[in-house]
Amino acid sequence: MKKIFSLIAVFIIFTACSGSDDEVRNNPNLPDLNFRFQLDLSFPEYNDLQFPGNSFATYNQGVRGVVIYNLNNSQYVAFELSDPNHPPNSCSGMTVNGVIATCGCEDNQYNVITGEIVEGEGRYTMKPYRVERFGNRIEVFN
Repeated sequence: MKKIFSLIAVFIIFTACSGSDDEVRNNPNLPDLNFRFQLDLSFPEYNDLQFPGNSFATYNQGVRGVVIYNLNNSQYVAFELSDPNHPPNSCSGMTVNGVIATCGCEDNQYNVITGEIVEGEGRYTMKPYRVERFGNRIEVFN
């Protein structure tokens, strides 16, 4: 009898917990855009990306812009610069200062290394984009 109760308890635990985070990843506030762009690190405007710990923000790509951060010269991260916790509007674009991106609407603040919210309220993290480095070029795409 104890084995039956143990099996039922284990079954309930495994079926009650979901291993999927699709609800958090599929952000209804931000559209899925298809884009691809390259940055040539030999150009002076992208000079900061040649050194770990630096970032570059462009406001010509993505929904409201994209920030690229150099982790260690071989790994880079990129995130959308529209606040993920409300639909895009005139004030939803974020500005980057150091490793913090700040939304002008509610002053939500996000870490541009991890994409996580560090101040304010919200359910969603920053939307990540893919980044690859080929020699002296960085390619960012969705």
